Amino acid sequence: MKAYAIAYLRNVRMGTEIVEYLERIDETLAPFDGHFIVHGASPEPIEGEWEGAPIVIEFPDYDHLRDWYESPDYREILPLRTENSDGVVIFVEGVDRTHKATDVLVDASAH
Repeated sequence: MKAYAIAYLRNVRMGTEIVEYLERIDETLAPFDGHFIVHGASPEPIEGEWEGAPIVIEFPDYDHLRDWYESPDYREILPLRTENSDGVVIFVEGVDRTHKATDVLVDASAH
């Protein structure tokens, strides 16, 4: 099942460190088959307030995602982002194309 790293970044202080992070992140993603599916687009808030940049990186599965985040190459550049922006990052597993909204009701009753 595909997995996603989703970031909601705010107060990005664009400077040499963020530029270096952007120049290096793609090479950290490649060995784990990760790629951006949302990055750099201006969001259109429809409900509520949004002040920041949405970023979504897709991986083949959760193991690839976790291995990328914990890789020495990514850990080396991570402070370039965290020390120059505010935000939240989450990991989430996707659903397949047959998923229906009511499927969560079945999953919830199992707990």
